[in-house]
This record gives sequence, C-alpha cells and structure tokens, in this order.
Amino acid sequence: MNDQRILRVLAQDGFQGPQYDQFVDELVRYGISVLRGRMHSGFIFQLVADRGLGLSPHEFDLEELASNSDLREELATMTVARALPRFRQRAFVEGGWTYEGGASITTYFMGACAYDFPNEFRRYRAGEERHRRSLQRQKTVYEAPISTLSVAEEVLGNLRVLEDLNDIDDPRTQAAVALVLDGYTQEEIQQLVAAKSVRAIEGLLYRWRKKAQQNQGGGRHG
Repeated sequence: MNDQRILRVLAQDGFQGPQYDQFVDELVRYGISVLRGRMHSGFIFQLVADRGLGLSPHEFDLEELASNSDLREELATMTVARALPRFRQRAFVEGGWTYEGGASITTYFMGACAYDFPNEFRRYRAGEERHRRSLQRQKTVYEAPISTLSVAEEVLGNLRVLEDLNDIDDPRTQAAVALVLDGYTQEEIQQLVAAKSVRAIEGLLYRWRKKAQQNQGGGRHG
C-alpha cells in the first residue's frame, strides 16, 4: 500500500523533479547496499544464473569480491546507474510495476539490477585481462636482461672492490667507487662529490677500472 502511495505521488510530477530525485537517492543507497552484500556472499551469481545469465565465476573472482570492498562498491554503483533509466521507463512510465504484481518497488528494482550486473562484471573481467596482458607485454619488452654472473660471483666481485677501496689514493675517486657500490647514479655521485660534470665522474671511474684491471692482471692479484 505504501508503494502504491509512492507511485501516485511520483506520477503527479511525471516521475521527475525534487520528490522523484529524493526517491531515487534512497533507491540508489538501498540498491548499492544490497548488491554489495550479494557480491560479498556470492549470492549474486545464483540470482543471475536463475535468469539465464550465468557468469561461471572463477574461484579467484569470488575471493576478490569477498575481500575487495572497493571493487564491490564500483560494480554496485555502475550496475545501479545503468539499471535506473530502464527501471524508470519500464516500471513507472510504461506501468510495468503494479501493486497486484506482488513485488515491492525495491524488489522490482533489484530484479532490474540483476539483469545489468552481468554486463558490468564482464567489463570488469575484460579490463583485468587487458591489464594482465599489458603488464606481460611490458615485462617482455622492458625487463632488464638477466646478469650472466651468478649471485655468488657478484657478491665476491663487490667484496673485492671493497678491499681495493683502501688502495685508492684519490679521495674523490674512492668516494665515487663507494657510492657506485651503494647504488647511486652518476648524476647523484656528481652532486655528492662536487664534481664538475657527469663526464668527470665517468672519467674517475674509467681510470680506476683500468688501474684495477692492471693490478689484477700483473699486480697483487696476478
């Protein structure tokens, strides 16, 4: 009876205007809340399957919906937004909802949402798949080449350099080499050691490498 009264009031303004907007606000809040709960429990998939719109959700889909509140909010909001115009047209303008039909206005509206949810869920899954493929392409194209040195060799190499630091006479070169080991870029090293340019740092490191190679070949490492 209350739904009948609401229908008469809304019909007076042609299902538009301030009273209709207030009605829609309440309906939206209700619809989003109910949809979020049904997604959290997974019951939404049974409802759409009963309407011949089976989605065959993967176990990961169910886990994501159960744990991801933002995803439930996004899907519920988009579903309600898409269902509202058709609900207004069919239920009110065309007279599809009647008191004699047995369903309340909110129940009728949730039925409309059940028909729009599958499309929103498919859009989400398609977006996730595109994102996954994009990341895979980026990984293939931009992934840094794997070092040919084993982890042990790299560690031993760094330890050897640390030992050689004490043999470096020039303080600036010693600092530059130490900073390289710590992972600093040449631009950062230039600022830290107050060098004139990056090329100056490159020169320091080049001369140190050449000297280190000579020592390894015929000096104390020979």
